[in-house]
Amino acid sequence: MIFCGITPIKWVLLLLSCMQYKRKLLFIGFLLVLALLLKWYSLSSQRVETGYATGLYPFMASGLRFLFGWIPFSAGDFIYGFFGLWCVIKLAKGTRLLIQKKATWKGTASRFIKAATLLLLLYLVFNSFWGVNYNRKGIATQIGLSMTKYSTDELKEINALLVEKTNTAKTSLLNTGTAYWSSAELFKQTGSAYKKIDSAYPFLRYNHLSIKPSLWGWLGNYVGFLGYYNPFTGEAQVNTTVPKFLQPFTVCHEVAHQLGYAKENEANFVGYLAASASNDDRFKYSVYLDLFLYSNRNLYGTDSASARVFANQLLPEVKNDLKEWREFNRRHKNPVEPVIRWLYGKYLESNEQPQGMLSYDEVTSFIIAYYKKFGKI
Repeated sequence: MIFCGITPIKWVLLLLSCMQYKRKLLFIGFLLVLALLLKWYSLSSQRVETGYATGLYPFMASGLRFLFGWIPFSAGDFIYGFFGLWCVIKLAKGTRLLIQKKATWKGTASRFIKAATLLLLLYLVFNSFWGVNYNRKGIATQIGLSMTKYSTDELKEINALLVEKTNTAKTSLLNTGTAYWSSAELFKQTGSAYKKIDSAYPFLRYNHLSIKPSLWGWLGNYVGFLGYYNPFTGEAQVNTTVPKFLQPFTVCHEVAHQLGYAKENEANFVGYLAASASNDDRFKYSVYLDLFLYSNRNLYGTDSASARVFANQLLPEVKNDLKEWREFNRRHKNPVEPVIRWLYGKYLESNEQPQGMLSYDEVTSFIIAYYKKFGKI
């Protein structure tokens, strides 16, 4: 007798195979329940802020930095490299079996179960170690900023202030002939910059320095990243191959991620608080130039003529720096980068940042709110 083209013997073998996978399927079910519970926990920003972001996470992140910070290279980058190589090998083997038509039902089911288990584990570890921070109330609540929609006039005022700040910092650097630090010294100075603000903002206290040059900086030049945070090791990685004037603010931004500010606009703002508090004009120039570019892009969307006027007010030496940056990007332009940026934009959208890649620009609203509250930037 044949049932749907399968003989009774094959039905028995199929049933036995399913029983062999019973434990694995139960484990997947257990992981799925944990993932759903974690998702439910994340639905309340108040619960995340008080229980995780300012409760459990600081101790966990500090512990990771203590464990991995002393290593002179990025352990997280080695993990990423190993994992990427492993994925390529597994994908190549699976593709070869399909081409050779040697893939069996049992083998395919086993690979599917392993893949599902791995994805669920990654989801749980990523979110437990850091990703839940996407759902916190955040820095605006902590320092009492009123995040209302800003006007074009307010945007113009901020553009004018940031042009002045940028030009002043650049002039000081030119007059003193200040050279940029080595990577190690930059990372050390970033720790000092954060120490200047932790008395005013205790929740920004940063201990156990763990900032590393990215081992994949050369790759970052082609896919478009300046830095990134590794939630599995607590390390902040910085692409140290990009123009030097970009790096101080980039490091401050990545440290903000280490402190639990997952959203890019918030990490930019926390980075601003640290960099602008520094007495060193290398930090000030880096942060004010970056903030000017964000605010100027926002102004361009509503008043392009005014945006051009402010951009033209930058010193020739500042414009030369921007020209160097554009030339750097041009040398590394490739067809893959737009795809990577699109994918990352979708990732941001799925993590409470509906503006995608434009989320970085949204730091402008924080700067305006901060200026309205404190009368300075």
